[in-house]
Amino acid sequence: MPLNPKEQQVWQFIAETQRKSGIAPSIREIKEQFAFGSTRSAFDYLEALEKKGYLKREPRTARALRLIDPAAPPPRRSMQIPIYGSIPAGMPDERTQSSADYITIDLETLGIPKPSPRIFALRIKGDSMEGAGILDGDWAIIDHGREARHGSIVAAFIDGKSTLKRFLLRQGKPYLKAENPRYPDLVPCEELMVQGVFIGLYRKAA
Repeated sequence: MPLNPKEQQVWQFIAETQRKSGIAPSIREIKEQFAFGSTRSAFDYLEALEKKGYLKREPRTARALRLIDPAAPPPRRSMQIPIYGSIPAGMPDERTQSSADYITIDLETLGIPKPSPRIFALRIKGDSMEGAGILDGDWAIIDHGREARHGSIVAAFIDGKSTLKRFLLRQGKPYLKAENPRYPDLVPCEELMVQGVFIGLYRKAA
């Protein structure tokens, strides 16, 4: 809903005051700036700005006015993802298990509606998934709660060792395939357990 000329002036005064001093003007300062007859008039303008979506007021807090520009895109929501060591993207090997740090990624990039404790990150070691754009030194974002389907890239535990590969089915039996022709398919002798499904990638700028 558009602002009328006076509402626009009040909004701009609040914005300019915050830009210069770092804090919002008081109700009395708004009253004096526009020569309103009472502070009630200043309150009325703030209520109008809030109803139209141009202002957010924090209750019971002095000068707590947060300006909103409806034309601006909404802020992107993000989540902190714990890094649980590294995983081989080469031949299966022992995976580092310790939690060492966090990376922050916005939810839209991951294609998920809200943060989840099931999601974690693993540092990639090796080049067996380079055909899928997953390179040595990247962080694979893994969802422990997502079901693996034919064609999913997964963090898997195969015959006692961990690896990141593509999960495939052949005549109903699962096996793992690299995205690099130098690496053979991995068919479990005893056990193949999917630890999580790859849902995104984090790569630091060079």
